[in-house]
Amino acid sequence: MMLRKPNLIVAALLVAGLLLTACGNSNTNTAPANVAANAQSTPAASPKTGFEADLDYVRRGQYTYIWVFSRKDGKPLDKNDAAFLRTNAPQVVDWVTTGEGKRVIAGTNFDLTKGPLAPLKKRFVVEDYTGK
Repeated sequence: MMLRKPNLIVAALLVAGLLLTACGNSNTNTAPANVAANAQSTPAASPKTGFEADLDYVRRGQYTYIWVFSRKDGKPLDKNDAAFLRTNAPQVVDWVTTGEGKRVIAGTNFDLTKGPLAPLKKRFVVEDYTGK
């Protein structure tokens, strides 16, 4: 199959243009030395893991209140604990289990201090992470 002349001319111009732009920019380091040194000296932020990552996840939900619950004996939360939390805090929208199952982060727009917090405090260690 033979190429038509207009296609051959377009291809030749494209190759010539690419060669000219590749050869025309011989100085690739145009930044001043102090700017390059400053850019390299800034350490990258380490990614958050575990509890901090889970807490950030709930914070991104833009809840007004964030609570953290854990058992008083330090053991992992079980099915009965989960059922108790859901029954006594039905206003919580987002539950995230963290810390090898020993803590749960709750995100809600309802102030639990004006409602069911008393029975929750009897059974769990309750931490208020709102605004922290």
